[in-house]
Amino acid sequence: MRADVDREPLDTRATPLTAKSQQPSTKHYLQPLDAASLPSWQALQKHHLAMQRFNMRDAFEADAGRFNAFSASSCGLFLDYSKNLITGETRDLLIQLARESGLGEAIQAMFAGEPVNASECRPALHTALRRPVGDRLIMDGRNLMRDVHDALGNMTEIVGRIHNGLWRGHSDRAITDVVNIGIGGSFLGPELVSEALLPYRHPSGVRCHYLANIDGSEFHELTTRLDADTTLFIISSKSFSTLETLKNAEAARAWYLNSGANAQKLYRHFIAVTSNNQAAIDFGICEKNIFPMWDWVGGRYSLWSAIGLPIALAIGMTNFKELLSGANAMDRHFLNEPFESNMPVLLATLGIWYRNFWDAQAYAFLPYDHYLRNFVKHLQQMDMESSGKSIRQDGSAVSCETGPVIWGGVGCNGQHAYHQLLHQGTALVPADFIVPVVSHNPLADHHHWLYANCLSQSQALMCGKNLQEAEAELRAKGLSEVDVQRLAPHKVIPGNRPSNTLVMETLDPRRLGALIALYEHKVFAQGVIWGINSFDQWGVELGKELGSGVYSCLTGFDPPPAADCSTQGLIDYFRRRHRG
Repeated sequence: MRADVDREPLDTRATPLTAKSQQPSTKHYLQPLDAASLPSWQALQKHHLAMQRFNMRDAFEADAGRFNAFSASSCGLFLDYSKNLITGETRDLLIQLARESGLGEAIQAMFAGEPVNASECRPALHTALRRPVGDRLIMDGRNLMRDVHDALGNMTEIVGRIHNGLWRGHSDRAITDVVNIGIGGSFLGPELVSEALLPYRHPSGVRCHYLANIDGSEFHELTTRLDADTTLFIISSKSFSTLETLKNAEAARAWYLNSGANAQKLYRHFIAVTSNNQAAIDFGICEKNIFPMWDWVGGRYSLWSAIGLPIALAIGMTNFKELLSGANAMDRHFLNEPFESNMPVLLATLGIWYRNFWDAQAYAFLPYDHYLRNFVKHLQQMDMESSGKSIRQDGSAVSCETGPVIWGGVGCNGQHAYHQLLHQGTALVPADFIVPVVSHNPLADHHHWLYANCLSQSQALMCGKNLQEAEAELRAKGLSEVDVQRLAPHKVIPGNRPSNTLVMETLDPRRLGALIALYEHKVFAQGVIWGINSFDQWGVELGKELGSGVYSCLTGFDPPPAADCSTQGLIDYFRRRHRG
């Protein structure tokens, strides 16, 4: 199945789909090239050996233009990647690797709707969700963009009704709280955006909550703060059979009915976003309250669809569409910008450089913004579910390391926790710093200090402190020479630790959309170079399959023994406690 894209541009400012690249190759994603066998990979291995004595501090002292040479900007984002273990030759070789891997053709194939998700024989067309009105994307004779914008129109209608108090609960009171029940991509992306854009919350005051975990404590703590008469639940599940989501949905329905609510008016309190309409109807949701999900959108890429309904309720449809517009701008940048200044490609190849040639096993994300506190959780799914693969698109084993461990958190908090490992630990952990120039909530000189901390941390990672500097510092404080020699080794910071800094004027819907899309495309580009499928997640399925059997052992009258003694012992421990 392949979508045919007309010759119109993505929007009035964009160039045609086939601009600056070759036509899609339908075989590339089925038979990817082995990156380790490419000439550029071999050249990078030799170059890595030559870079062993490279020192960033020396590089900055020798080249006053390094910052300008290794920076890029687009879509309201500015990327400084000058604090990396790279030279111009490094960048040239990494760009060559991207080209030899067929990245240009793969980008075209993804945007054209070819089944780049080869194991599931599906396209990955999340970019279609943010394309403007008037675009055409034909698949099997149907214009997918009509479906996308029909869904957006329905979202606009229902969001308007809720915001204007026209959607009433069973007791004819207006909705005040919306609970999104979903997990994975149906939870992490929407929660991130809703929190990140809290300064843009809609004046209606409708409160949005998220329920993902199957832990009853989370359900209890949430529902104690809600009134069943004024609460609307959104059940977000493509299959409408995801265990955690379905159990929480059933608990929500029971909570609603046990409150004394009118069972005949259940439809006023439940909406579904799913591809399994019949299951939602059987649950008790009326058909007009069901929004579509499509097979060509993966869960971790779905916040741009009706899965983003709680986002729209939190910030309004105008801001939601600005979010889509920012992502679309980054799509066009990724599609049309030369690799040398293409921000997703630059970040992707730098990640390859550290993962495959410097043996970096982890990557840190350090947002210096309270509203981005959950950004890392979304990136963990985005990156590790996409790149945590050991099998290539053609079913063969990978010949190199793939996805790193993604971790991090709010920058200033991390400085007093795990930044110690970044500065003086034995592991090389590249980092991305993310910071806005303007705060939504200026307080005295707090934001100046926040921005200063962000820059100083990246500077410290790059410069470090050598032994002579540590000794001079201690002598200046008046310490004895004995104490100088005793303490100085502990104050040495190696430096030469790589990082990128992403700066934006302010965190708004458009820039946030571009930021999230930037990392989506970075992950895809890395997957192409590694030859893996960035859009499936078969490793997630095994635990789900085994979970049913374990549940039967926990609850059955005379269950069969577990497959191993450890699991059996833990089952017995549980059963003894619950018998008592």
